[in-house]
Amino acid sequence: MTQSIYDIPLRRINGEDVTLGAYRGKVLLLVNVASACGLTPQYEGLEKLYEDKQADGLVVAGFPANEFGAQEPGSNEEIAAFCTSKFAIKFPMFEKIVVKGPGLHPLYQRLIEEQPHAQEKPDSDFRAKLAGYGIKQDNPTDVLWNFEKFLVSKEGKVVGRFAPDTTTDDALLKDAIERELQA
Repeated sequence: MTQSIYDIPLRRINGEDVTLGAYRGKVLLLVNVASACGLTPQYEGLEKLYEDKQADGLVVAGFPANEFGAQEPGSNEEIAAFCTSKFAIKFPMFEKIVVKGPGLHPLYQRLIEEQPHAQEKPDSDFRAKLAGYGIKQDNPTDVLWNFEKFLVSKEGKVVGRFAPDTTTDDALLKDAIERELQA
């Protein structure tokens, strides 16, 4: 039997051993984040979304990763300090993990297995922009870049995956979150 998403061992950014089990029955938005990326300002929207929807049962969770342009080079302590001082992040942050390639964290392995492809906005040119920098996806199921988002239902099923340039105010993501919160 495959392990539930709620049972996969994780660590909070402060080193505390945890699982997502504490969030059973809530809708989760899991995001691989980075401190030195052009998309880093998305932290602001993620925090606002968390503050606005937490009482409705939404948990935003950040997973720092350094696979994309080495844009998350800091230690867990440095990342935590950055998130607190620059964006006043209150949503749960986890330790830096691998979200693509060798050493892929079991959580991201599961997320990708359940949602192999991200939804992209019809007018998105993000993939083309990355290609302009010589960056391409080696495997079509790989996480494309920092700030890709996975939506998990109250039952622990991965029900959505959104491209990195899908922001929290984008109807594609907002509507999916609302559907899950009302389910």
